[in-house]
Amino acid sequence: MLDRAARAYKGRIIAALAARFRDLDIAEEAFAEACTRAVTAWPTEAPRNPAAWLYRVADRVALDMLRRHAIRAGAALPPPEPDPTAEELLMADSTLIPDERLRLIFICCHPAIHPEARAALTLKLVCGLTTLEIAQAFLASETTVAQRLVRAKRKIADAGISFEMPGPQAWPERIDAVLSTIEIAYARAHADAAGGGRHSDYAAEMLQVTATLADLIPHDADVLALAAMIRFAEARRPARIDADGLMVPLDQQDPALWNAALITEARPYLASALRFGAARPRVLSALVHAEWCARNSLEDAAPWPAVLVIYDALVAVRDDPVTRLNRAVALAQVRGAATALDEIDALTLPGLICFLPYHAVRADLLARLGQRDAARIAYDAALNLEPEPAERRWLERKRDCC
Repeated sequence: MLDRAARAYKGRIIAALAARFRDLDIAEEAFAEACTRAVTAWPTEAPRNPAAWLYRVADRVALDMLRRHAIRAGAALPPPEPDPTAEELLMADSTLIPDERLRLIFICCHPAIHPEARAALTLKLVCGLTTLEIAQAFLASETTVAQRLVRAKRKIADAGISFEMPGPQAWPERIDAVLSTIEIAYARAHADAAGGGRHSDYAAEMLQVTATLADLIPHDADVLALAAMIRFAEARRPARIDADGLMVPLDQQDPALWNAALITEARPYLASALRFGAARPRVLSALVHAEWCARNSLEDAAPWPAVLVIYDALVAVRDDPVTRLNRAVALAQVRGAATALDEIDALTLPGLICFLPYHAVRADLLARLGQRDAARIAYDAALNLEPEPAERRWLERKRDCC
């Protein structure tokens, strides 16, 4: 019960505490202490409202921390925060952005925070990702991301930034960080084909969040493309593991098992996105998913040539290592594994060493080229990055076949 409550309410409670005390470190420490106290208290008497219990205890913990700090500094306690609190504002403004998770993401993607840190801070506060998970998503070192987070918190504390609910006029300056946060949160769920991991709930949540966002901002190509992309990707989930619990690669998935309703839901989003910004990177990414979801059966040829053409267009507008890596998968199918491996080995970003798909794709290419020892080393590197169970079993089988 505690684990479920902490995952469900952590973001909301920390955001409310941060707004009340203007200090993210105190908010996080107070929430952690409330969870620790719940371990002792809840088995004896489970609360009727776990969120309210955790917030009240964390609030008292935070006040005690401030009192101790004030005593040590010989200073008076700061005056009480004016009402209403950010939490109350959240509730009062529920019609402005009618989704609690999305409201919190907008609140935390504050424009005063450095752009590189906005999504990272939001992923940590609202989505509960660890610093390591965020670092892997951004292909950065854990130390770099930790420093970004520290600087962002210091900026918030020094500048007295409040976590206010932004009105529609403030959405454009926050939207890119909001979309990046949603992309990474969903990617954590998508990396788990079986859907039983710590972040599996994000899949359903991000379907809802993107639908709400598309209703709020119906003429933004990036918003519409992300809504389409998540639906195309999530539609394939029923075919992503086999009867033995192993991951099934995309080109071997049976389209008959895909969720036709989600694909139907995705297409109008993509059509609108193409109308408002056909060359946008997120629109092109959604097009890749649409190509796959146009496949009717395993008898149809896999759309590798069309996918490669789209990735060529994507590289022209967003040339980054992840795009290059994904393009290499299609390149291998169209022009051969050796060409694709050359492209991958030319990537130099240090963060790729901690990016599981990099090692998995490279291992597959090495195996196809008969470089078995090198392939096994690459598979081991991927397995050392703690894949989810279905992905682990598939990688182990591939390694054992080398």
